[in-house]
Amino acid sequence: MRDKKVLIITYYWPPSGGSGVQRWLKFVKYLPQFGWEPYVFTPEKPFFHIKDDSLLKDVPPEAEVIHFPIWEPYAAFHKLSKLSGSEVQVASPQSNKSFFAKVSTWIRGNFFIPDPRVFWVRPSVRFLEDFIRDNKIRIIITTGPPHSVHLIGLRLKQKDSTLRWLADFRDPWSEWGLLDSLRVGSFARWMHKRLEGKVLRSADRILTITPFYVKQFQKLSGRKVQLLTNGFDADDFRDLVYKPSEKFMIRHVGIVNEKCNPRPFMNALGQLMLADSDFAQHVAVEFIGEVHPDFKAFLRASEILQTVTRFTGNIPHQQLIATYGESSLLLLILTGYKDAEGYMPGKLFEYLATGLPVLGVGPVRGDAALLMKESGVGEMVAEDDSFRLKEIVLRHFSNWKQHNGLRAEKNLSSPYSRESLTNQLAGILEELR
Repeated sequence: MRDKKVLIITYYWPPSGGSGVQRWLKFVKYLPQFGWEPYVFTPEKPFFHIKDDSLLKDVPPEAEVIHFPIWEPYAAFHKLSKLSGSEVQVASPQSNKSFFAKVSTWIRGNFFIPDPRVFWVRPSVRFLEDFIRDNKIRIIITTGPPHSVHLIGLRLKQKDSTLRWLADFRDPWSEWGLLDSLRVGSFARWMHKRLEGKVLRSADRILTITPFYVKQFQKLSGRKVQLLTNGFDADDFRDLVYKPSEKFMIRHVGIVNEKCNPRPFMNALGQLMLADSDFAQHVAVEFIGEVHPDFKAFLRASEILQTVTRFTGNIPHQQLIATYGESSLLLLILTGYKDAEGYMPGKLFEYLATGLPVLGVGPVRGDAALLMKESGVGEMVAEDDSFRLKEIVLRHFSNWKQHNGLRAEKNLSSPYSRESLTNQLAGILEELR
């Protein structure tokens, strides 16, 4: 394994939680099985909202993790936001429309390019030059967002052209819908495209997570882009126990931000409750993860929907797996996102592993719709097709009643298992040697 070393440069790493951390955590977990010695370079005490200590168990003993100091502007903004009474988070657009919120969002979008972690780039490059040479590492991987991480790879490559560099995009860059929410101006957009172009031209390999993004980045770069999707870790699901629930439990996992729009589904659900008293008596809906205040207000305004809906907030991944076993129908919401046809969130692959039925609301011809159809876990319904939404929910409700609760079978033998995907990654790394 001595000559098969790879350095992964990532902002998100345990105890940070959420979907952003899992892709490369799981690759690092399985890389030693394929003869690779992983090194991980990540910030020391970074700024993150979701903490999940349960993910630390997946860091293999073979991995050397380097925590390097980082300065981020978030602390200063939070102090200012408290003084203004806004409690604004400069990391993302907020529902708070105060003057301070608007100004901080504009600053975030137009001054911190490509993102507020850009101040970590220069000191990281200085440290990694020596570290890479001393440890005889010839392959590096950068993963974004935050896309400033790719600038570390770019500068290292410029300093040593023999270094092999793989750039992994978990989200778009210049085409990212987040830029619209951050009120990014024309000059800042030009800067994003300029930096993105340098990265796309300089990296030895470009990876991304959905077929749609492959086409998007190929168009931007004029070169081949490789697909390596997200997936699920079979180890996480082996001990999953199904527990019949007294309620027909519909669960949505993940962030409901200002773009995500579950309202069409919830409106259809409310209509079903008014038309079918038996359904109204048994249905329950749970949103696990951060939920935008505007959507919470929408539900509170409905006398019927607020009685069956609850918000759980973020929970450790280990606890989330157990919660899957107490679900009747899993909900995927893709409505409201820019280029939603290319959105295939990590939770969809975990949904697949559970063997539970899945209902998606979003583009019926997108990447997620195709994955759901090919895997047989469910189907995607257009947000304006209320009749079809109600029909599918009632069908699953009828099955749930007929079988006196939950019936499911885990789906762990899949090309989307983290182990199988790491095998693909190992093949790419072999080509780079």
